Amino acid sequence: SKMSRLPPNASNEPAPKLAEPKDTPFTSAQLAEYDGTDSDRPIYVAVKGTVFDVTGKRPLYGVGGSYHVFAGKDASKGLATGSMTDVTGDYSFLDESQLKTLDDWY
Repeated sequence: SKMSRLPPNASNEPAPKLAEPKDTPFTSAQLAEYDGTDSDRPIYVAVKGTVFDVTGKRPLYGVGGSYHVFAGKDASKGLATGSMTDVTGDYSFLDESQLKTLDDWY
């Protein structure tokens, strides 16, 4: 997996490196169950439809972490645009620069 870039409006914490993707397909509802609110469950984030286990970065992706908004979701658009509010897996309307940023994540 590639080293990720920090979204422009995120904190100055080091960019998290994504683990190897999960092989199991998830629905959006299933993915949402792994949003970091239950400390006994892993935390998953999807990028371009591929699910990653980010549990090892719980301080970032868990409740109160700077990336928690992405936990349990496909964060493609938010990662590409640096938006911590527009979190959706629909990245069909991104421009070339935003697609490059998304590709830098995965």
